[in-house]
Amino acid sequence: MFGRARADREFREAQRAGHALLHAVQSHPHVQPPAPTPVPVADSVVPDFLPPDLRVPSRQDVEGLMMRWQQPLVIDGEVTACPECGAYRDWIIFSMRDDTIRLRCRASHETTEPRLDPAWFNRNSGPVDHFHPTLDEGLRHLGH
Repeated sequence: MFGRARADREFREAQRAGHALLHAVQSHPHVQPPAPTPVPVADSVVPDFLPPDLRVPSRQDVEGLMMRWQQPLVIDGEVTACPECGAYRDWIIFSMRDDTIRLRCRASHETTEPRLDPAWFNRNSGPVDHFHPTLDEGLRHLGH
């Protein structure tokens, strides 16, 4: 509570000082404003705000991302089908750490899709809502 009031007061004081300086420069055009003094940058490392058990894993901490794609997957004007069973809808799409996209059909057949990339995955997936410790738990969460 007190920190916010102090920050608001400091902000208002800085605004007043800036307004006074601007008014002085406008009323006396021959007066130049003082040059800003460079602020030294500390080389110290700022500790993380959150403890490790509360941090959200980054993309480097997970093997990949997955999403469910129930409609037919159309790439370059053609419907993609599973090369083993011929399924053409209800996919699980994986975006792997090595920047490959893998497709998994309902019958658990997996194939790499070279025509898709992580940018396509990011455009078509929603925000990450769950992190799962195992692949099986992730597939169960998505209904496979």
